[in-house]
Amino acid sequence: METVNALTLRNRLGAVLDRLAQTGEPIAVSKGRVIQAFLVTPADFERRFLDYQSEEKKRALLAKVRSLRRPDVDPEKGLAALRELRGESGAAG
Repeated sequence: METVNALTLRNRLGAVLDRLAQTGEPIAVSKGRVIQAFLVTPADFERRFLDYQSEEKKRALLAKVRSLRRPDVDPEKGLAALRELRGESGAAG
């Protein structure tokens, strides 16, 4: 894995990004002698963080469903939230 320091990254960002695109390998970014960050391709980011993103969506949908449990909420809104949670379209199915 390649490591670049912050100054090099600032001065040669285009070249560093070109190497990232060519190799697809993450690039470590250091400040001093300490790794501060990693540059990854968009595809790699999506693969590695897909679980995190799906957990966030799940939490949001569960919070929505819980908010619709109250007796004063329109049942149609609850049904729409349930369909969204199941990944169904808006049409009755």
